[in-house]
Amino acid sequence: MYSKVVINPQSDFSSLGVDQKILDQLKRLNIHTPTPIQHKAIPVGLEGKDIIGIAQTGTGKTLAFAIPILQRLPSLKGRALIILPTRELALQVEETFRKFTAMFGLRIAVLIGGASIGRQISDLRTKPQIIIGTPGRIIDHLKQKILHLNDVKMLVLDEADRMLDMGFAPQIRQILISVPKDRHTMLFSATMPDNIVKIATMHMKLPVRVEIARSGTTPERVEQEVFIIRANEKNRLLEALLTQYKGSVLVFSRTKFGAKRICAVLKHMGFTAAEIHSNRSLSQRREALQGFQTGRYRVLVATDIAARGIDVKGIELVINYDVPEFAEDYVHRIGRTARAGHAGRAITFATPDQSHKIRHIERLIRGVLKVSKLPLLPPDRPFLKMPHDFSHNRGQRHNSYRKRKF
Repeated sequence: MYSKVVINPQSDFSSLGVDQKILDQLKRLNIHTPTPIQHKAIPVGLEGKDIIGIAQTGTGKTLAFAIPILQRLPSLKGRALIILPTRELALQVEETFRKFTAMFGLRIAVLIGGASIGRQISDLRTKPQIIIGTPGRIIDHLKQKILHLNDVKMLVLDEADRMLDMGFAPQIRQILISVPKDRHTMLFSATMPDNIVKIATMHMKLPVRVEIARSGTTPERVEQEVFIIRANEKNRLLEALLTQYKGSVLVFSRTKFGAKRICAVLKHMGFTAAEIHSNRSLSQRREALQGFQTGRYRVLVATDIAARGIDVKGIELVINYDVPEFAEDYVHRIGRTARAGHAGRAITFATPDQSHKIRHIERLIRGVLKVSKLPLLPPDRPFLKMPHDFSHNRGQRHNSYRKRKF
């Protein structure tokens, strides 16, 4: 049963038992008040208890596990291993730790695909106390016997649900077998599917469930709506919405090939856009994300695999150009807007034959998505007619799309 966490507005990190050196650095970083997940998870983590943390994206989960690691690791005389689903997330977590590690004399190695394996081997030879990585690259180093995990004292599985959705379950099992059973484990996720429960049952010691919002909860200040539209009219609707809204926009495609095509269409429309997906190199993904953060690109087109590393404040609108394959991904997608207390909007394009997918999302979020009337669409143009946009529904009449059959 979900119970809300009431946070004392006067509470601060010192009341959670955080070390003075960390408190001083938090102050220098202008971080004064813990978020709900930090308020509830940090004391449990500092006690060395296993944690299952459930909270929406953008709620400060990284510090919720980073502070216990920074404070406890020096006395444990071992290493911490942090596993994440994507390179972007790994780099963001590294960035957070780098702000604190110097004061503790801790070294970090980041093990991700797309980066120099030679540099990673060199970093591992320095015997880093904190290892941050993605499952595939961690396994690569284990197989080559470059990496040994027999001294891991603290283990973090972040965005655990997404790692399993992405097919990393075998690698996760292999890593869990490679680390000592006597360890401190912290698992964080925005949703709580059965496969996460199985991991907790098999590989954690009486974990404390820290649930700030029930599994599947969407950000409170996101206004959500659905447009029912033929697949071959999606690009015209996209143009209409980008004309209507003036801020930064994150567009989700189900596939990397779709993301590439959408980005090309956006450029033809005259919008500054970049794409981020698994076919892009690490440097290309970094450039796209940095350009989006600085405003050089107004629109970023992403797949679910790449999206977990997108932590950009002030995104006005999230557009689900394709309905996500898994309902849980909807929660993660729309969590990219309305971050840090800001308001935001999430719009989903759905074709009439996708009513079952919308129902799955509604069951997860325990709410009904508003179906909106289509705006006036701009004239059809040749460059908008791409093979990706056509489907077997294209002959149906427009009026049938506005009838809710969900």
